[in-house]
Amino acid sequence: MRARLRERAREAVDLEWRTLREAIARAAPAASGRLLDVGCGDKPWEAALRPYVTEHLGVEYAPTAQDSVALAAGRADVVYSSDELPFEPASFDTVLCTQVLEHVPDPGALMADMARVLRPGGALIVTVPFAFRIHYEPHDFWRFTSYALAELAARAGLTVERLEARGGSWLVVGHKLTTWLAFGVARLDAEAQRAGGRGYEAPAATRPRLWTLPAVAPALLAVAAAARAADRRSRDRHDTLGYLLVARKPA
Repeated sequence: MRARLRERAREAVDLEWRTLREAIARAAPAASGRLLDVGCGDKPWEAALRPYVTEHLGVEYAPTAQDSVALAAGRADVVYSSDELPFEPASFDTVLCTQVLEHVPDPGALMADMARVLRPGGALIVTVPFAFRIHYEPHDFWRFTSYALAELAARAGLTVERLEARGGSWLVVGHKLTTWLAFGVARLDAEAQRAGGRGYEAPAATRPRLWTLPAVAPALLAVAAAARAADRRSRDRHDTLGYLLVARKPA
């Protein structure tokens, strides 16, 4: 029951999570066959992609993820420490990489390596942040524009099929407000991790300020709902929470 309540609360107020879930739903039909989930965490998108793939293999990079809640969940099928993904060329029909490139010192090298393990005709599905707080310190190096993603894909020899923003300015404002309320005021870091969020952080050590919840909880719901409503009416995507990229390796 408590897990379900956390899930419903996250669905209501976590604007970043909602845009990611919607992005994966739009990208999922591009997936097929064997899928490699790079930086898989606890494989949050496995259920959404299951109808389209025959295998979902998760991989984590040990030096970066070693202290994270996500790696401790034990969902990664392969944990590696080498400079390249530990797979032969053209091993997978789909490669998924969500909210990982910002944590990689050389994102172009990882993009090329993911293209290497893709079979001809295979699809690469990537999400990245743009207007997003510094997180998982000190392993947070980059923020990407749509032009940067297109350039990285081109350098890796991939053809862009879909490149779109995940929400606009209103969601950015709403997300910053809800993040401040949840973590700056109520200190709900541990609760967020139990609900599946902040998986790349170390286990939260802060105690929640439960006495703030009578004020914070309705404020979170109101801000998130207002931001979603305003975003549906706005076409401005110059400021966004992040981007979705679907690119394909030429057959």
